[in-house]
Amino acid sequence: MSGWDRGETYSADMHIADAPESVRILVSKCDAFFESFRNKNIFPYREMIRRNTNLGLFMVEIEMEHIFVYDETLGDVFLREPNMLVPMLETAACGLAKRMCETEEEESVITGFQVLVRSSLSLTPIHFLSSHHIAKIVRISGIVISVSTCLLRPQIIYAVCRSCMSHVTVSSKHAFGGISLPRTCQGTGSVAETKGIPCPLDPFVVVPEQCTFVDQQVIKIQELHETIEPGEMPCTITATINRTLVNKLAPGTRVVATGVFSTTEGRNANKTVRMPYMNIIHIEETESSLSHRTQVWSEEEEQLFLQMSRDKDIYAKIAASIGPSIYGNEDIKRAVACLLFSGSRKALPDGIRIRGDINVLLLGDPGTAKSQVLKFAQKIAPISVYTSGKGSSAAGLTASVIKGPTGGFYLEGGAMVLADGGVVCIDEFDKMDEEDRVAIHEAMEQQTISIAKAGITTVLNTRCAVLAAANPAFGRYDEMHTSCENIDFPATILSRFDMIFIVKDEHIVAKDITLAKHVLATHMEIKTDAQSESEIDTKTLRNYIAYARGKCAPRVSPEAAAKLGAHYVAIRNDVRKQELENNERGAIPITVRQLEAVVRIAEALAKMALLPVATEEHVEEALRLFRLSTMNAVASGHTVDGILRPEAIREIERVEKEIRRRLSVGSSVLYTSLINQFAEEKQFSETSIMRAVDIMVRQGKLVLHNKRKVLIRQF
Repeated sequence: MSGWDRGETYSADMHIADAPESVRILVSKCDAFFESFRNKNIFPYREMIRRNTNLGLFMVEIEMEHIFVYDETLGDVFLREPNMLVPMLETAACGLAKRMCETEEEESVITGFQVLVRSSLSLTPIHFLSSHHIAKIVRISGIVISVSTCLLRPQIIYAVCRSCMSHVTVSSKHAFGGISLPRTCQGTGSVAETKGIPCPLDPFVVVPEQCTFVDQQVIKIQELHETIEPGEMPCTITATINRTLVNKLAPGTRVVATGVFSTTEGRNANKTVRMPYMNIIHIEETESSLSHRTQVWSEEEEQLFLQMSRDKDIYAKIAASIGPSIYGNEDIKRAVACLLFSGSRKALPDGIRIRGDINVLLLGDPGTAKSQVLKFAQKIAPISVYTSGKGSSAAGLTASVIKGPTGGFYLEGGAMVLADGGVVCIDEFDKMDEEDRVAIHEAMEQQTISIAKAGITTVLNTRCAVLAAANPAFGRYDEMHTSCENIDFPATILSRFDMIFIVKDEHIVAKDITLAKHVLATHMEIKTDAQSESEIDTKTLRNYIAYARGKCAPRVSPEAAAKLGAHYVAIRNDVRKQELENNERGAIPITVRQLEAVVRIAEALAKMALLPVATEEHVEEALRLFRLSTMNAVASGHTVDGILRPEAIREIERVEKEIRRRLSVGSSVLYTSLINQFAEEKQFSETSIMRAVDIMVRQGKLVLHNKRKVLIRQF
């Protein structure tokens, strides 16, 4: 391992003439490489250095393969000793830039040049990095999970002796830790010459004004979830980026990085144990939040996708390919298909952006395959993150500010930041704490997360769809309660979901027989003919989704928009009438957000067929899905077409009258005893008794005490 990696000190006045012959040869080859490398009668690096210098950008990006083409020996040295050759290349590039300057003033501005080396080496998984890779070039891929603030790393330290005023310059390329100053002074200052008194131990004082610093950031790169085996923990590695690479990355960015695998001292007392890190010499974004737009497809793949888009049954086939082992729930599968393809993101002239991602909430009874739908969506989406409500905090879903080992603060992205450009699946959504759920309001609608903590003020992108699953307030959906009572979510979060499905476990004999046959066939690995004909394999479907999201951005046609506007007005009127008849506001508000939701669904349907325009047919299907999901949820519960059944109202009134007759003001009774007595003596249904009690509690006539076990009449 070379001294550059170990952070050793060097004298700034060391000349190339004093170096070994082999080093001088390498230096001359580096100079000649930038001067004379030619590609099709063009000197690319000479022109790049000239252009970047004129722009004030002191960097040059080279291809590692070009080093081998120019001089194979130079390329071998680069692979074996990158810590030695990279500084030589930077010195050569800086020298060439200075020679190109026309005036001394222009030359004085150039204090250093950064060389970025792009490589096509095979990717090394992060968990495979070991002692064999130390001080070698490695190339990794992953997702940036944290980025520190910009730090100033000393490159050349200027120190003065307190006694004789002699000065010394010390340089270091070490990414972490400080620089060791000489403990003794070898100078010949006035004190040493006149009195012969040697300088004391540790005489040097750093003069910050004369020092040279470079910008540096510390980032953490984590393995991609889709590249590791199920059950394995994704590994992370600390990396450093400096100079022109600083402030170019944010948490959630997917990157391919080339750098030198190095070590530094550990944080514990055992100094012999080294901590690995990576000194990055080139990094590029790949599969970032909008990766599918830049992904390159082969001609055969494009022909396959175009052929699929011409199929008139492509919508039905895609929906049938969503969770093929899950029986029924066809409309939920269609909604998930729309979520995966998404609508079109729009940027308005005034700078406002309208999201194109579709959010879906599955609310229903246990055992209705909600989690299985989430798992399949996470598997099929090109970019996805799966998390559970109780295991997710506000910081875990959005972003957190972490204090680093140096005392500085840096950002670490949460699930929604890491899923930028894809899908985040949140199971057990109802088990989340209310404070944590409020934190994702901005992330769901504006698709950004604003951070203002510990001196860090920034905005992170969360351009992802949210697929959430939850249980009703009573564990199971109770038809004798209204939607307000069953759906225990505030209107602020419900309005951000484009589709809300109520999933009920209905006891129908014919359906149970068919479901049992399907489940048993799945366990016996028997595939039905219908599944064989309609399913698209997972890999093809994932690629088709990525292709459609990258190549197609449909808009609603004027005719379809007019039809949609008329339907929206009618829906609002229906909801207003229902609220007036029930004398209460609905649990799910119908606002302009729901109009935009139908637009997104229609655009997603058009995108499945790679069409540039969403037609009236797409709007009709989007309205059908919206009515079956959100509008059904609005009208669900102890209602028929949104109105309480007359016989249920009369029974509830009789229960209230009986409670007032039996309980005098100030008296109490056990809740369970009241239910049992009324059910046995008066033949009241349990749901009517519970609903009557709930109404009287809301009116203040009754109060529940002792964990809802005791009822006390107030008046």
